[in-house]
Amino acid sequence: MAGQSRKWMILVATIWIQAFTGTNFDFSAYSSDLKSVLGISQVQLNYLATASDLGKVFGWSSGLALMYLPLWVVLFMAAFMGFFSYGLQWLVIRNAISLPYILVFLLCLLAGYSICWFNTVCYVLCIRNFPANRTLALSLTVSFNGVSAALYSLAGNAINSSSSSIYLLLNAFVPLIISVAALIPILRQPSLDPLPPDGVKRDSLIFLMLNFVAVLTGVYLLLSGSTSSGATARLLFAGALFLLAFPLFIPGIIYARGWFCRTIYSRIEGSGFILVDVDDLELHRELLVQEASSLGNGLLLSDNGVSNYSITEQKSAESGGCCQTVLQKDQLAMLGEEHPAKLLLRRLDFWLYYIAYFCGGTIGLVYSNNLGQIAESRGQSSSTTTLVTLYSSFSFFGRLLSAAPDYIRAKMYFARTGWLAIALLPMPVAFCLLAVSGQSMALHVGTAVIGLSSGFIFAAAVSITSELFGPNSVGVNHNILITNIPVGSLVYGLLAAIVYDANVESGLKDFITDSMVCMGRLCYFFTFVLWGCLSLLGLVSSVLLFLRTRSAYDRFERNRLTQLY
Repeated sequence: MAGQSRKWMILVATIWIQAFTGTNFDFSAYSSDLKSVLGISQVQLNYLATASDLGKVFGWSSGLALMYLPLWVVLFMAAFMGFFSYGLQWLVIRNAISLPYILVFLLCLLAGYSICWFNTVCYVLCIRNFPANRTLALSLTVSFNGVSAALYSLAGNAINSSSSSIYLLLNAFVPLIISVAALIPILRQPSLDPLPPDGVKRDSLIFLMLNFVAVLTGVYLLLSGSTSSGATARLLFAGALFLLAFPLFIPGIIYARGWFCRTIYSRIEGSGFILVDVDDLELHRELLVQEASSLGNGLLLSDNGVSNYSITEQKSAESGGCCQTVLQKDQLAMLGEEHPAKLLLRRLDFWLYYIAYFCGGTIGLVYSNNLGQIAESRGQSSSTTTLVTLYSSFSFFGRLLSAAPDYIRAKMYFARTGWLAIALLPMPVAFCLLAVSGQSMALHVGTAVIGLSSGFIFAAAVSITSELFGPNSVGVNHNILITNIPVGSLVYGLLAAIVYDANVESGLKDFITDSMVCMGRLCYFFTFVLWGCLSLLGLVSSVLLFLRTRSAYDRFERNRLTQLY
């Protein structure tokens, strides 16, 4: 029981690390003041936001570091990179020191780089300690990364609600403090003993309980808002910390009361929580090979795992035209087939997936980076932290929802790529609402919907990459996928900044110190229209991906049920 208890202690530590290291999500809370202090344009401010996302381009280096350094060393390297980069930015925004623009850009790059290292440490901890339930562990912990901005907003208001520079100070110190707190469970990781027969199902119920606590945490942060200050804000922040500490009861109960595990097993014996893991995928491959051999002229598998045409499929494609050909050519034969990078880049499925992410989740992230200027342009500067909290909370809910397919699988099965398409569906509607309406309610509703949609995509992406292109290659393949984030951050943000500055020059302007501020709906109208059209393209791409991969998911599910019954 001691080993099981330590395993859950590590999960709690991972939750805390993720909850307080999503420091790039609160950029919009202090971006206006940073722009004013540096005396830069909106285009230059966009480059600073992009610099934070550029760290993902070098995310592979954290995996390389883990090959030669202990995990706790990599954790503290990430913490000190963040402490140095955010600490110097705090001194700049406080006018304690003066740095040229290029050095501030490099500090933003280093800050984003540190976040990638934190994320890699958390991924490794989840995969090592929850190999059978890694999908649930990853989705739960990644979800808390989305609530960072709401936590920092509450903490900032509790300390000094009138200062936006407090966010940079918190970004510098809090991840370092959390790393120190997480050191003991990380150093005392349990041995990798196989789970007992009831282990997977028992752990699934515990994850369900933790997800319920996570939902309560998100609702609490959403309802507590960010408008309170002083003693009220400190009380609300203490309540948020209590909810984050609540999962500590689980390893304590497991350690003190062994019989509780048996009670859990007896109650969920028929729940049917079975996840896609490596062993399942290997079994699935064997069953497919046997099926292909028995069918003869049916499904033929090539060496790289991509299905060729059967005679029936070829005739169907010829009669259905080019659209049918797109859906069937080089169609995925099975889930979990390993795709090296060279093969990955030749797959149509990957590029459909890449476009769906690029025109979905990435646009949502860029929108959050611009929330400060969006609120300011509509005369709602005082609502910036409220909008940041709203986006953060609903991004958190979206990330939690990404685990729903695993929980309802026994009742209702649907391909994960289909869930991706459903998650993208509300985003074009949200941007349309933002473009046509200048009301405060539209801004809040649109922000919530975009946060929910993009949060789901961020959390589901790791599992989808693993299922479509192989679990063993997921580290490399997922890093290739998320190269769209810095590219999108640069392109989308630059477009928004150019439109913003163009409207300033046309006379829709006000002055705050030395920086120009665009006022009015035109500041972002064209940007919202274009982002809405691009998110519609992402939706179409995700639907095509679903149609091309549905047969592989259905085949996997049939074979899984055959083995169960």
